[in-house]
Formats: sequence, structure tokens, C-alpha cells
Amino acid sequence: MAELKMLAIDLGASSGRGIVGSFDGEKLTLRENHRFSNDPMYVNGRFTWDILRIYFEIKNSITKTVIDGDDIASMGIDTWGVDYGMIDKNGRLMANPIHYRDARTENVTDYVKNFVSPEEIYGVTGIQAIDFNTLNQLAVEKRDNGEAFDRADKILFIPDLLNYFLTGKMATEYTIASTGMVLDANSRKIAGELLSKLGIPESKFAPMVQPGTCLGGLLPSITDEVGKNRIQVYTTASHDTASAVIAVPATKKDFIYISSGTWSLMGAELDAPLITDATRAANFTNEGGAEGTIRFLKNIMGLWIIQESRRQWKREGKDYSFAQMEAWAKECTPFRSLINVDYKTFNTPGNMPEKIRDYCRMTGQPVPETVGEVVRCIYESLALKYRYTVDTIGRLQGKPATMINVVGGGTKDKFLSQMTADACGIPVCAGPEEATAIGNLISQAIAQGEIKDLAEARVVVANSFEMKHYEPCTEREAWDEAYARFCKLQ
Repeated sequence: MAELKMLAIDLGASSGRGIVGSFDGEKLTLRENHRFSNDPMYVNGRFTWDILRIYFEIKNSITKTVIDGDDIASMGIDTWGVDYGMIDKNGRLMANPIHYRDARTENVTDYVKNFVSPEEIYGVTGIQAIDFNTLNQLAVEKRDNGEAFDRADKILFIPDLLNYFLTGKMATEYTIASTGMVLDANSRKIAGELLSKLGIPESKFAPMVQPGTCLGGLLPSITDEVGKNRIQVYTTASHDTASAVIAVPATKKDFIYISSGTWSLMGAELDAPLITDATRAANFTNEGGAEGTIRFLKNIMGLWIIQESRRQWKREGKDYSFAQMEAWAKECTPFRSLINVDYKTFNTPGNMPEKIRDYCRMTGQPVPETVGEVVRCIYESLALKYRYTVDTIGRLQGKPATMINVVGGGTKDKFLSQMTADACGIPVCAGPEEATAIGNLISQAIAQGEIKDLAEARVVVANSFEMKHYEPCTEREAWDEAYARFCKLQ
């Protein structure tokens, strides 16, 4: 077959990239063609996304494919979830989209309770309670900016908004919409009755489409700007974690995935939502995935704690590499001190090593003083949090997991991957690192009939990228004792 060339626009909260993917019928190869910073800004007291700058950089990536002679057949965009832009009746963007970290949604849950209970919201949407979810943002928009909200004709999630800029077509892609607490998890449609209780009309959302929907070619004005091309724009699995899960090279169904980076998104792939009192109490969320699957997952603090610790040491004039930090950690006494990685003080920037020491003092544990002791504490605690989550998923599903698949940037951390296998007592497969971009490209290839389905796609991923495998240790007693201590932490 002729080689299929595609462009993935992979947008994160701090940077974006254009990735050219080439598929020869058996293997997928990647090449980064453009990288740019994503710099949110305060405007008139609001923390906003510079969406037109992002749009400009996307066009730069497209231009480079034309200059390089890549003959791109298709492109797709994936981004973070929950945020949106508002379009007026003339089809124009009304204002920069507001960042999910903006202060406007602080304590919004108490306001929303006046109209609908948290239990009802979870029962319909299956989404964990987070202040910045789209439902809460819209409730605040309606309350505090009612005139503008009423003027808005359509609400478009970030990837849908960018697709609209490129093609002139408005659509609501399923996986990105599923993150925002606005969908009925069972019907997979906008939860109109729920939204109406908050004064949010269902008509403000564009028609729902699935990953792999072709929106058509670029607008003529854009083609005139970037150069002649044959690119067709597809809705990929537009939420970045939905794309990352596509790239999990699993051969069996009973696997656990960890999309590992600043956050660890850890869960299972289900055929239907799992919404019970027990799943709500455990704060698990049901988000949409490819081919009608459900991403049943938990948000865990992830590598943020180690990244923020390294930033603190750098501020002190000690620019340690991750390799140095890992080497020192390996020399330290195991299980000396443990932390609950999701404890509230670890969520914010600051002197993370000192926050860890304060936590250990508070919980009556030995205080980690050296770099190695702090790093070992973080890694062991994160691995034990993974075990806790594996056990919880097994309890909620009624069956144990047989494999953990780690994808994303965290796959580079061999020490943590081995600890994860040891803590959980099941094998770990780590890779691929570029899971989000790969899943984006795979969605496009499936849509164009070059890959049959999700199962075949995962075989392609396994054949295309290097994976590392970690078997659990045979000596379980020390990990079991540490786990018992960990489960008592708050």
C-alpha cells in the first residue's frame, strides 16, 4: 500500500506539537515538525487561553508539512478537557476561553447544589466531582455573565473550537464532551434534562459526533495562507487521555492503564459505564473512549511531586538530573517514610521537599532529609497508591487485573515502573512514550480504513514502538507490610 501520512496536533496545558505520522500498513513512525509554548494569560481579571495564538501555531505546523512535501492526507487535534469557547449567532468567537484553573469556580459546588444534588449529577454523568468541570463552569457563566451566556449560540470544547476555525464546521466530539459532566453516560448524549435545571439549554451544544468523523477540508482562506494541500480534518479521540488509551498495546481485556505524566490517570477500559454508590464514594469517573468504550479511571497526583521537588532543589542552586536523583534513591533504606500522594498540600506549587517532611512529622514517621530519601519516599508512595487503585478497581469491577500498561512520559522512569510491578504484584508493560500523539494518528488511520479497529490498532502499536517489561519481585512480605502502613495514611 502507499504510505499514509497524517498530522497530529497534540496540545497540552503548557506546550503544543505537530507530529507527522507515516503508516506503511504495518508500522507507524513519528516525526515532530513543530513545537510551541502554550502560554495562558490573565485578561481583565480572568485566567484565559490564548486561543488565537494556538490557532496560529497550528497553521504553522500545517505550513511546514506543505513546505516539507509531506503530502498529508489528514489531521486531527487532541487537547485537555472541560474548557470551551462561546460562538455568537454570527459564528464569531465571543471571548478567549477561560482556563480551568481560573478562580471563578472556587466553591461553585455549593452553588450548584441549590439546583441539583451531587448524587443526581453523578448518577447521570458518572463523572467525579471537580469544581472546574464544564457543568460547573457553565453554571458560573450563567450566574455571573448571563447576558453574554444568553447571546452565545454554540458552546464548543477546545478541540472542537479549533476544528471549527479550520473547517467552518461545528461539532461536539464525544470523548472531549464526556470529560465535562454534561453527558448522560449511558445514552452518550447531552444530558439535557440535567442541564435545564441550571438554565443551560441543550441547544447550545453542536451535534454530537464520534472519533473519526471527517469534517472536510481546510477553508479556502487557510489553504491560501498555508499552501496547497489535500488535508481532510478528522475528529480524533479529542481528549488527550482518550487518545493515549488507544495507544495502550494490550492484548487482553483485563488490563489497567496508567497514562503517566504530571498526573497519573489510572483506570480500566469498560464496555459500559460503572456508576454505583461505591464508585461515587471511591471518586471514580466514567469518560468516553474509542469505539464506545468507557475510561473508568482515577486521577492521581503523579509525577508532579517529583517534578516540583526537583524545581525546588534547582531554586536552591542544585540542578540534579533525574538519573542522579534515582541513583541516590536506590541507596536509601526502603519504606522508611511514606506519604499519601493526593494529600491536599501536595497539589500546589512550593517547597515540595519541605511539604513532604512536614507530612512525615505530622504522621509520626522518620523525616526524609537527603535528596535520595525524599525521592525514594515519593516513588514508593506513588507505587503503593497504584496498588491501592488496582485493588479498588478490582473490588468495584469484581475481577482482578492481569497486567498494568503504562503509557506517556512516565515510561522513561524505569525505577518507578519496577516499583509499580513490585507493589502491585502483577507485570508492567511500559510504552509507548508518545501515546497521545500515537492514539490521535491511529484514530485517523482507522477512520480512513487503513486500520480495521481498536484491537488491530494495538497490534500496530506493539509492532511499531519499543516496550519495556517488568516482572514483580517474588519477595512480597516487605511490600505487603508497607502497603498496610500506607492504607492507614490520610
